[in-house]
Amino acid sequence: MITVDSFARFPAIRHGFFTREGGVSSGVLSSLNCGYGASDTAVNVAENRHRAMAKIGSRGDLLNTVYQTHSADVVVADTIWDINDRPKADAIVTTRKNLVIGILTADCTPVLFADPENGVIGAAHAGWRGALAGVLQNCVTEMEKQGASRNRISAVIGPCIHQTSYEVGAEFRQVFVDADSDNGQFFSASQRDGHFQFDLPGYVNLQLALLGLHHIEDVGMDTYSDAQRFYSFRRTTHLGEMDYGRGLSAIVLNG
Repeated sequence: MITVDSFARFPAIRHGFFTREGGVSSGVLSSLNCGYGASDTAVNVAENRHRAMAKIGSRGDLLNTVYQTHSADVVVADTIWDINDRPKADAIVTTRKNLVIGILTADCTPVLFADPENGVIGAAHAGWRGALAGVLQNCVTEMEKQGASRNRISAVIGPCIHQTSYEVGAEFRQVFVDADSDNGQFFSASQRDGHFQFDLPGYVNLQLALLGLHHIEDVGMDTYSDAQRFYSFRRTTHLGEMDYGRGLSAIVLNG
């Protein structure tokens, strides 16, 4: 489990960006797969979630995750929902103590938010589609609706795919440039003609900076290049593997 000092110093919250290590799943999903979307058994996923929650002093039945669709949609969690009835969204906000909110990723960017003074936390799944569509902005806006102050919110960017590992085509770059010509700064030339390397965490960092938050931090870890610690959809695709696990990032307000 990866933690950051900027969050750890707040007694009001607990958090963790979990690696793929320490679980019970096997094969290409080994070992701490926390996503029901993978071809894993429900028993394995439940046990992995239980183990992850124990690491931050909670229980698996207190963890809320969403059915992620690469959208900009945000949901407020004020109760524990059944995993089979989880809402479709890509960010969660809560003010409820002891209720853990979590995001699942395998190259996309997990971002955890906290305004510990006002007792509001958030978690966002920011792949390129969601980040471009405004999931980070919507998450902060919802946190404000729940009582947070923007200038007191801290955000941490978790492990995700980095620029050296993220080659894209010219049409991908054009989507970002069409949205904002300044987005060209997040693309560098690739070794292949007509291709570019995309800086997803750099783009996410700028979107957060434009929100005027209190503090922004990036753990600086590349999911693609570190197969021992992280799941990666793109790495799995390149290797021709049948499936990939999902890593959990979670945060909770202390009761």
